[in-house]
Amino acid sequence: MTKKYYIYLLAFLGLLTAFGPLVTDMCLPTLPAMATLFNTTASMVQMGLTTSMLGLAVGQVLFGLLSDKYGRKYTLIAALILFAISTVGSIFSPTIQMLNFCRFLQGFGAAGGIVLSRSISTDCFNGRELAKALVIISAVNGIAPVSAPVIGGLVAKSVGWKGIFWILFGIGIVLLLMCFEFSESLPKEKRYKGSVSSLMGVFPKLLKIKSYVIYVLIYGFANGVLFAYISSASFLIQNHFGFSELTFSLIFGVNALGIGLGSVLTLKFKKMTDAMLFGAIGCSVLTVVQLICLFIFGGNFYIFESLVLLTLASLGFLLTSSTTLAMEAGREHVGAASALFGAVGFLFGGIVSPLVGLGDIMLPTFITMALSAIAALCFGLVSRAKN
Repeated sequence: MTKKYYIYLLAFLGLLTAFGPLVTDMCLPTLPAMATLFNTTASMVQMGLTTSMLGLAVGQVLFGLLSDKYGRKYTLIAALILFAISTVGSIFSPTIQMLNFCRFLQGFGAAGGIVLSRSISTDCFNGRELAKALVIISAVNGIAPVSAPVIGGLVAKSVGWKGIFWILFGIGIVLLLMCFEFSESLPKEKRYKGSVSSLMGVFPKLLKIKSYVIYVLIYGFANGVLFAYISSASFLIQNHFGFSELTFSLIFGVNALGIGLGSVLTLKFKKMTDAMLFGAIGCSVLTVVQLICLFIFGGNFYIFESLVLLTLASLGFLLTSSTTLAMEAGREHVGAASALFGAVGFLFGGIVSPLVGLGDIMLPTFITMALSAIAALCFGLVSRAKN
């Protein structure tokens, strides 16, 4: 692998894995405005996040399995075409129900990029080199949550929410064109030889690998923390604390830097299991402190923001380490392992997103984040005990 192709590959994989934050985060500044535009409730608008995350979950299963059978390149091209078509459908949706359906298809197509970015990384790298690649990809991925809300806020302010979807469409087309420079990473002799109908039979084999299952659950609960924050952030920062769409975007971007910083610092640990436990402890302690501070000090923005930033930095350790460990444990069936791993993460995110909209949004958000973090820590301790 030449240095030039190595740089291209990491940039390409980083952009692919950024699909999740792009699909979800760019629309965040417009959620309150969309509720007014479609004359619907905050929970119904947040359902668009849920449907897109469900699409991201289900799509990863399909595209991950198909890539083991037919290779990474053409599976990825098919996924990106679906993403582009469904994004156009979102733009011209006349009702919130139709928009939410198109958001599901949009997430479904974007899932191909996410699942295959992990599969291709595992195809090309091993051990600590894989960890380094995933850290670099995570750092590139940090650009997405930093820039997406800022761009979303600026675009929404000038041309409305449809402009955001046109930008997403353009990104999809750019990635589609980049596919033609990508060299297939899964040669024919290493592909799954069974029938398409038997592909699902790979999952029971993965579920017998106890370490893989534990790492997947840790990643799932970590996503519970992340998406509880993501789905409530615009309502908390704009409606509760009274900041503008643009200010929200900047605050959200600063917080996203915390995840990127935690991801990069993961390599400071000699063992990924130690980084995972460190991140789980940090998330658990900080989310519980956030909940306690809510009862003692009420809704103080500076306390809220400080603790959120530290929590997301801890989450960076947890997400990167659990990803590396899970992909190593499931290396025998890379595409399926990546598919199940990613699907569980977004399913957890899809479950918690509407929960934070119940009642006073601040209390359910902090409770959900704390419970998810503690669950991740419990499984992390189980993993440590087994090792």
